[in-house]
Amino acid sequence: MSVDLRALKLDPSAPAFFRWRQVGDNVVITNFEGNFLILSEDEFRAFAEGRVEPASDLHRRLDEGNFLRATYDVDRAAERYARRKSFLNAGVNLGILVVTLRCNETCIYCHASRANMDAVHTDMTPEIAEKGVDLLLQTTSEFLTIEFQGGEPLVNFPVVKRVIEYAKAQNEKIGKRLEFTMVSNLALMDEEKLAYLMANKVQICTSIDGPEKLHNAQRKLPTMDAHQQAVRWIHRINQEYEAAGLDPTLYHVEALLTTTRDTLPLWKEVVDTYVRLGCRALFLRPIDPFGFAERTRQRVEYPRAEYLAYYRRSVDYMIELNRQGVEILERFAAIFLTKILRGEDPNFLDVRSPAGTGIGQMAINYDGTIFTCDEGRMLHEMGDDTFFLGHVDTHRYRQLVGHETVRAAVVASNLDGQPDCVNCAYSPYCGTIPATNHKTSGSIFGRMRESDVCAVHKGIQDYLFQKLATADAETRQILERWTTQRPREHFVQGPGEGPGES
Repeated sequence: MSVDLRALKLDPSAPAFFRWRQVGDNVVITNFEGNFLILSEDEFRAFAEGRVEPASDLHRRLDEGNFLRATYDVDRAAERYARRKSFLNAGVNLGILVVTLRCNETCIYCHASRANMDAVHTDMTPEIAEKGVDLLLQTTSEFLTIEFQGGEPLVNFPVVKRVIEYAKAQNEKIGKRLEFTMVSNLALMDEEKLAYLMANKVQICTSIDGPEKLHNAQRKLPTMDAHQQAVRWIHRINQEYEAAGLDPTLYHVEALLTTTRDTLPLWKEVVDTYVRLGCRALFLRPIDPFGFAERTRQRVEYPRAEYLAYYRRSVDYMIELNRQGVEILERFAAIFLTKILRGEDPNFLDVRSPAGTGIGQMAINYDGTIFTCDEGRMLHEMGDDTFFLGHVDTHRYRQLVGHETVRAAVVASNLDGQPDCVNCAYSPYCGTIPATNHKTSGSIFGRMRESDVCAVHKGIQDYLFQKLATADAETRQILERWTTQRPREHFVQGPGEGPGES
C-alpha cells in the first residue's frame, strides 16, 4: 500500500525539511544534508503529522538524524553538507588523453567512434601530448590522474611513454601527486610494454563482457580471440603485482563490463567470470547512447526495467558469494552506499552533484581539442560540438574551467536546483551527466522523469534501501564493507620519482 500524502494531516511545525520515497512496505526519508531513516508507514505518518512521542525510540532516531524542527542543528547540517561536497574545493583531478582513435578491436557498442588501424592521422603527436600535459598540470588540484584512452592506447605507445616521462619531469617543478591509468583491450600488450608500464606504476584497466562466447561476440578481434588475449594478460599483470610484493586484494587489473541485451540472462555467468579472473569488483554499467551504440540500438538496447531485474539478481548473487568468503562487490552499489552510509562522496565524476563536467575532468582529443568530459568528446566524434571548450594551442586552464559551457553544465547538474530532482529522496546521493542529458533529451538539464539514467539510479537505490531495511547482521556488514575506501598508494607518484626503465 502506498502512502497517500493527501490523506495526511501534515504538521509543518514538527518535521524539519525532508524528502521521502516509498520503498516496498517502508518509507525512506532524507534531509538536505543527506541523513536518512527507513520508517514503517505508521512511523512515517506519525512523523509527518507531528504525533511522535518525545520519549519514544522514533523521536530519538529522528532527533539524531536532524529531522525535527525543534532541535534542528544548523551547524551540524552545514558541516555534513560541506563534507559531502568537499570535492568542490579541488579542481580538475582527471585528465583524459585520447592518444589515438585507432583500434584493433571492433566492438558492437563502441562509444569512442574508433578508427581503422590504418587511420594514422588520428594518432596524437608528441607535441600535442606535451601541451596537453602542460595544460592538465595547471589544475588547482593537488592530485591528478592522467588516463590514456583510445581507440586502443597501445597502438600509439611511443606517445604514452612520452606523456609519462614528460609529466614526471614537469612535475618535479610543480609537486603534484600523479597517477597514470590506461584503458586497454590488452590484445597488443607484450612483455616489453608490460615491463615499462610496471616500472612506471601505470594502473591498467581492461574490458571483460562476461564469458568467452559473449565477450568474443561483442568485442571482435580479427584473430577471434579477444577474450583469451584479455584473460592471458590479466593473469600476467596480476603475477607482476604479486612478484612486486603488492597486496593482491588491492593491486590487480580492473575490468569493466558493458551490459547489452545479450548480457541480461547471463548475470550469474558474468559474476562467475569475474570471480574466476580474481577481480574484486564488477561494474554493471548499462549501455551508453554514444558512438556506434547509436547505430546498433536494435541489437544491444533493452528496457531499463529488465536491466534492474538483472542488476538485482547479480548483486543478490554477489552478496551470497561474500557470505561464502568470496570478495566481490558491485561498483554502483559501492558508490551509492558510500554516500548513504558514510556521508562521503567517493568523487565518481559521473554520479555526483554537480557533475565533474569541466570542473573535475577534461578530455583532450588526439588533435588537441578539449572537451568538458569524455562523453563530450564522444559527441564531437558524432558531429556535435556542444561540449567543446578549446585547443591546447590556444587555451589555458583558467579559461577552460571558467568557460560558459562549463558554467552552464555545473548549473544543470546541481541537483539542488534541478526541477525533477529537488524533491527526490535520493537527491543527496545521486548525480547526472549534462552530455548524456543533451544526447538523450536535447537539454543539458535533461528530463529525469523520462531518463534511463534516472530510472537506473532510482532503481539501484530502491534495491539498496530495501536491502538495508531487511538485512541481517551479516548482510549489513557486507554492504558496509563495500563502502571502504582503501588507498592504493603504489600508483601515486610525487616529485623525485623519475621515469622508470623500459
